[in-house]
Amino acid sequence: NVAERIERLLNENNASSSEDKSLDLQFGEDGRSGTFVIGDEHFPASLLDLPAVVESYKTYDDNSLVKTADIGQMIMVRESGDAAPDVIECRHGLTPPMRDARKRRFRREPDLNV
Repeated sequence: NVAERIERLLNENNASSSEDKSLDLQFGEDGRSGTFVIGDEHFPASLLDLPAVVESYKTYDDNSLVKTADIGQMIMVRESGDAAPDVIECRHGLTPPMRDARKRRFRREPDLNV
């Protein structure tokens, strides 16, 4: 429901005709938790680190790709009743193949206390 409203708001040429006239994101002092506002509804939001960097590409002519960004964090917007995540890292990444990626794909940190 919220995703459809955001898409409609971003795709409209004349935003004044929409019932959702405002789109806002505010973070608290910790920088990890905040509030997402669309129209007059408020949703809790959290900033999470991804287990790996994701590259973003764009095409202008359907033939060649241009790298636009390296994405290392995502904003998770929840319903009002949902619990906030306990960790600051999204354990499973963005796609099913990245399930538990930190444990399965990356080398463990060495124990330097030996």
